[in-house]
Amino acid sequence: MTLLSPGRLWLLLLLPVLVAVYVLLQRRRRNYTVRFTNLALLQQVAPRHPGWRRHVAAGLFLTMLAIMVVGFARPAGTVKIPRDRATIMVAVDVSLSMMAKDVPPSRVEAAKAAAKKFISELPSRFNVGVVSFAGSANLIAAPSADRQTALASIDQLVLAKRTAIGEAVFTCLQAIRTFDSQASQDPPPSHIVLLSDGDNTTGRSVQEAVDASRAAHVPVSTIAFGTPYGTVDIEGETTGVSVNKETLRTLAESTDGKAYEAASLGQLTDVYSHIGSSLGFKTEHRDISARFLGIALLFALAAAGTSLAWFSRLP
Repeated sequence: MTLLSPGRLWLLLLLPVLVAVYVLLQRRRRNYTVRFTNLALLQQVAPRHPGWRRHVAAGLFLTMLAIMVVGFARPAGTVKIPRDRATIMVAVDVSLSMMAKDVPPSRVEAAKAAAKKFISELPSRFNVGVVSFAGSANLIAAPSADRQTALASIDQLVLAKRTAIGEAVFTCLQAIRTFDSQASQDPPPSHIVLLSDGDNTTGRSVQEAVDASRAAHVPVSTIAFGTPYGTVDIEGETTGVSVNKETLRTLAESTDGKAYEAASLGQLTDVYSHIGSSLGFKTEHRDISARFLGIALLFALAAAGTSLAWFSRLP
């Protein structure tokens, strides 16, 4: 916690003065009692000694004043603020290797199902865009809060030859830079989620994509589809399509993202849930003096309540 107006804390110096005045009044009351020599009569006419209770209301009142002074100094604390411009770009690999059925019902169908579930469950304040990539990368749904457009774009994915992972990242970054009129100077907080089986066979390199993502401060998290035993039938020939986890891990770890391995739809949805929540809020320092004033009010009510209950008067 920090104080926006620390100079106002000098008022706390008045509290020792009030304590000294209170102690002085208590001593004067005790001295008066001692001067009353007929103690037997005093016990009959004087009310029952309140003991420690007479100090409770005063202590609560002084505590209230101390808290009010701190509130007057405008304390600022860490507050979570929703990130209304937060944008997630989902890049889906539609190369022919994604036909492999080692992730049932197939790599691409599992990716499509998980992506649709993730997009449907995102909070409404999130923006989401979709990029498909094979031999080239295409923005098929610009980032927005329109879930139906994003979902429809995933249903229309078509497989093609080759895999351009680097181009997919550059296309996502371009979509983020043109998100709104502020994006070129103040880009939205963003995260790229790239689903692929890992081989970059055309276009700009993964290292170029890493450099661009780091420069834009946009993490790239990757989800590796497939096993070492995946195969596809292309033009009558069966071809092995082992997943390249190392390429995807390098891309993720080099951009401060996370690399995941998804062998089932259930695992994928857990991954998406984690990534979505990470962009939900940003941390800011905000004036929290109202909290202190509220606490001070509670102490004031406690002081008044105890004084009324025990002595039938306000402190």
